[in-house]
Amino acid sequence: MKTGNFKSLFDLLQAFPTEESCIDHLHKIRWASGVVSPFDPTSKVYNYGNGKYRCKNTGKNFNVKTGTIFCGSKVPLRKWFVAIWLESSHKKGISSVQLSKDISVTQKTAWFMLQRIRECFFCENQSKLDGDVELDETFVGGKNKNRHRNKKVKNSQGRSFKDKTPVLGMLQRGGNVVCRVVKSTSKKHLTAPILKTVKRTSTLYTDEWCGYDTVGKVYARSIVDHGHGQYVNGDAYTNNIEGFWGIVKRSIIGIYHKTSRKHLHRYMNEYVFRYNTRKMGEEERFNLLLCNLEYRITYKQLIK
Repeated sequence: MKTGNFKSLFDLLQAFPTEESCIDHLHKIRWASGVVSPFDPTSKVYNYGNGKYRCKNTGKNFNVKTGTIFCGSKVPLRKWFVAIWLESSHKKGISSVQLSKDISVTQKTAWFMLQRIRECFFCENQSKLDGDVELDETFVGGKNKNRHRNKKVKNSQGRSFKDKTPVLGMLQRGGNVVCRVVKSTSKKHLTAPILKTVKRTSTLYTDEWCGYDTVGKVYARSIVDHGHGQYVNGDAYTNNIEGFWGIVKRSIIGIYHKTSRKHLHRYMNEYVFRYNTRKMGEEERFNLLLCNLEYRITYKQLIK
């Protein structure tokens, strides 16, 4: 079997039976056109052998893991590869408890690995959208009906942010989706991410929410009035982005049960990555993530 030609976890384990095979594959993916210093891409690189290199301009040593999510980790690359495969190929993701059992690490280590992987998923959450773009916001968080009487939050219905976090979704019909966790659904907080993500030549499709009024003066905008029971008005509808929100919420409830406001943006990276790579094969999606490992975050940054 050729390295990288795998369609199942069994194929993955056969393709990478040793730590050395993982390092060789990572080398081919990261440095297909030659070794590049992570400290200075313009610098000449000296090869010391045994996978060790030195950056001439900075005088620093490095290897293929330097500057990636694997850097400083005591977890073998083979376990990292399995974690990446499971997290990217499972339709709804995988919990840290389940991953810890699957690869024989502590739950704390599994959680840290998954958060690092989700940080890398951001590579697919920065698309520029054009054409017909649907906008919609959702709220991720607690439901009072699931809480004990003593823990219910008063006045938390509707658009209250007391126990929920608002997320803006922008979906290009037939294309990619981009999500941003926002402070509120007001014009002030919705306008900036839309302007940064959606090209001015686009046509926006939204509901009647006033938070989109400002961008409605910049873009062509068609409205579907949900408040009066209207869900399709010619080409105006937001069914695609609402379908995406359905996938997100079923995944959170079914796999993670709940997510914190602090880390929600990483979970959104995960859902966006999975949606935007939906037409890719398993090995293509796996290798895509290996090409985008520089979104590194430390444990201290995660828990502070």
